[in-house]
Amino acid sequence: MSLADQTREKIIQHILETIDEGIHAVDEKGMTVFYNEIAAYHDGLKPEEVLGKHLFDAFPSLSEETSTLLKAIRTKKPIYHHSQTYINVKGEKIETVNTSLPILSGNTVIGAVEIAKDFSAIKQLTERLADLQSRISSPVKAKAVNGTVYRLEDIMTVSSNLLRVKELIKKAARTSSNLLVYGETGTGKELVVQAVHNESARRQSPFIAQNCAALPEALLESLLFGTVKGSYTGAADRAGLFELSHGGTLFLDELQSMPLNLQAKLLRVIDDGAIRRIGSSRAINVDVRVVAAMNIPPEQCLKEHKIREDLYFRLNVFGLSLPPLRERPADIPLLAAAFIKKYNQEFGKRVSGLSKETESLLGKKRWRGNVRELKHCLEFAMNMCDEGQILPSHLPPYLMNEDESDERGGSLQSRLSKYECKLILDAMEQTDGNVMKAAKLLGIPRQTLQYKLKKYLSDQYSAVESKG
Repeated sequence: MSLADQTREKIIQHILETIDEGIHAVDEKGMTVFYNEIAAYHDGLKPEEVLGKHLFDAFPSLSEETSTLLKAIRTKKPIYHHSQTYINVKGEKIETVNTSLPILSGNTVIGAVEIAKDFSAIKQLTERLADLQSRISSPVKAKAVNGTVYRLEDIMTVSSNLLRVKELIKKAARTSSNLLVYGETGTGKELVVQAVHNESARRQSPFIAQNCAALPEALLESLLFGTVKGSYTGAADRAGLFELSHGGTLFLDELQSMPLNLQAKLLRVIDDGAIRRIGSSRAINVDVRVVAAMNIPPEQCLKEHKIREDLYFRLNVFGLSLPPLRERPADIPLLAAAFIKKYNQEFGKRVSGLSKETESLLGKKRWRGNVRELKHCLEFAMNMCDEGQILPSHLPPYLMNEDESDERGGSLQSRLSKYECKLILDAMEQTDGNVMKAAKLLGIPRQTLQYKLKKYLSDQYSAVESKG
């Protein structure tokens, strides 16, 4: 080996030893060939207790079925973002999110590597904050406010397909049957679910919403079912969302993102009407109406095994499908007027409405982000227009550059850039402008998102200035 190769190997070795993630690599037979200090810390071991040993010798509790490293070797496929919870030899509860990758030489597997990110401390902090919040919340205030913002009258429409949905909302509100709502991103699923709650006999009881895609499995499980003190290091007696929503409605958004084994536990609660806090053997009866929502067609989720079939049929007792904005273009002027009124009040402006040209242009768009995208578009326009009517030149440049008559038009690079810009703006909208959260939602580093924001926003404003 040359001196340059030795130097390069030492640099790589140093990086792997000091990186903030646990790294565990094995050969094709399952023998450990690399195991850094962070991985050893997670497991409560020393590197020398694992290096050179077979996985089953170092970790007797593992098996062919439970080891993600061996599964990656066996299937030749990567396993991304796998949540793992275990008690290490020191008795500490460790919770990690792991990515296991097969190492290939051509088509031959020569080993696998697992990268583990510890989020135990983050979870403990989250639980402490949740516990603190529950302590300072006034019981009187909790009874006075049921946790909702929207009612049936807030669903503004003149379109027959959405008027039909409003009639179904009234019917769904008459009983406590479980409800499954499907709609594309931005169609207003939570608005509909809150309307069902406020039309029902449960309106005086809590409404609690939880996005199933926002948290790792272990944290989501503890939030749903609660914990008992001593169930793991740092655990406290804390009620879960099922207990907190007793008598009311629990809304589970993006249900298809919930891990399948957690879906099985959810199904048991729905069938039995009882939960057990993590670490407890005592059953607690709960009276909760479970309402779930999906932004991917249920048939597709079933086909791709993203949702258990038995859970789907148990939840889909009463199903609602929300029409996308492109199927109800008559609602665009109505929604636009409401958004303009809202932003006039917030921004202290005197915008009178849309010009005929602008209204015609908005009516021709496909609105892939639906009502949320329309809202964002008009917020941008309200920043550009101080009074009078909103003109096409006030709209976001990406919207003006779309060619709805021929979606195949334009170069690949320009089309990708437009779509990337839209995804970034949607993420910023969903996270209320929080760059860190938006970067996590998009799955990119914060620095990358900051660069792209600067790039696209500067492009937008320069394009507007050149038109104006």
